[in-house]
Amino acid sequence: MNDSSSSDLSLARSDGRALWMSTFAFTVCFAVWTIFSIIGVKIKQELGLSETEFGLLIGTPILTGSLSRIFLGIWTDRFGGRLVFTVAMLMTSFATVLLAFAETYPQMIAAALGVGLAGGSFAVGVAYVSRFYPSRRQGTALGIFGVGNVGAAVTKFAAPFVLLAWGWQAVALIWAAVLAVMAVAFYVTTVDDPVTIERRKTGAAAAPFMLELSTLRDKRVWRFALYYFFVFGAFVALALWLPRYLIGVYGFDIATAGMIGALYSIPASIFRAYGGMLSDRIGARTVMYWSLGVSVLATLILSLPPTSYVMRGINGDISSHFEIGVGAFIVVTFVLGFFMSLGKAAVFKHIATYYPQSVGAVGGLVGMIGGLGGFILPIAFGALNDLTGLWSSCFMLLFLIVAGSLAWMDVTIRRLNRNGQPLSPRAVVAAE
Repeated sequence: MNDSSSSDLSLARSDGRALWMSTFAFTVCFAVWTIFSIIGVKIKQELGLSETEFGLLIGTPILTGSLSRIFLGIWTDRFGGRLVFTVAMLMTSFATVLLAFAETYPQMIAAALGVGLAGGSFAVGVAYVSRFYPSRRQGTALGIFGVGNVGAAVTKFAAPFVLLAWGWQAVALIWAAVLAVMAVAFYVTTVDDPVTIERRKTGAAAAPFMLELSTLRDKRVWRFALYYFFVFGAFVALALWLPRYLIGVYGFDIATAGMIGALYSIPASIFRAYGGMLSDRIGARTVMYWSLGVSVLATLILSLPPTSYVMRGINGDISSHFEIGVGAFIVVTFVLGFFMSLGKAAVFKHIATYYPQSVGAVGGLVGMIGGLGGFILPIAFGALNDLTGLWSSCFMLLFLIVAGSLAWMDVTIRRLNRNGQPLSPRAVVAAE
């Protein structure tokens, strides 16, 4: 075997290792990031929290994870994903240990801020993984990496049983230990990305910090961010909120609510890889149209509250009642999760194609806005419950957000069409 063949084989092995270890690491990070979806219900009972206070508690880690994404993404562009990913995981593990010893609401909020660093790891992984793959394969690679969202389902499946057996503090300690082990395993088994290695060889300096941020002036970046606010932010919000919703609406216990909630989280995670493949094949724009369009219909159905009404008939009044049963609810949320997963992959296919030199910065900003959805929306859900008294008010809000996103995208595409720009997804692989 000649030197060139050996080099290609070595690179291929590094590609695969970087992708799969990053995916496993992100899965663990996401499981930690959404830990309050289960233990938060128990904490709410112990501390007697209101719906709004509960929303703030489960949303606080999402705030840190969101705000940290842009800085972690830029640091990844500058220092390499292998180092930044490892340090982020170790810091999160320490914060999760502190959570287990928190006793008051303010202490839990403070610990939750540190736990949130787990969510910032997404921006690190996107920038790290994308550097190992050419543009034609980045959609698939990033889609596979994004399957790490399934960590939310892991928490929903496993955490209730640990909580019932040993208490919510045990959940925090076990999740922290697994994350620390994952950090060490990731650092030992992966290598630095090609860009970081080349920079060290040549001694080239990283792009200035303000130059990294210059792409954020592009209006298109903010439109992508709005898409991600829904397809990812609403996914995180629902992953956190559904156990509480199912307990309140259908009267399930926490273990059953967790398992049913996982039926939403799983398709909203594992099909992200399929969304990446579709984005490579037919174009991210087409995938986004399907994602947002079906989500409009699904959230409209879920937003309908139980209703009783009386119709004045020929022979007297006729009473009727409408309510979404648990079976229909599971089916519709499954469909919603599936199409949200396709949209998540499509957004980052756009970014990797249009901003190949600034994936960390742009991906960090878009990820931050999306993550903020996971922070803002649970608080809004709780506030809407307190204000309206309607459980389905959370889906009413999501309907307005996704309908607005679809309208903005369609108006933009039609304007491009009037200007004579190509609209075929095959002509423009990752068109807007």
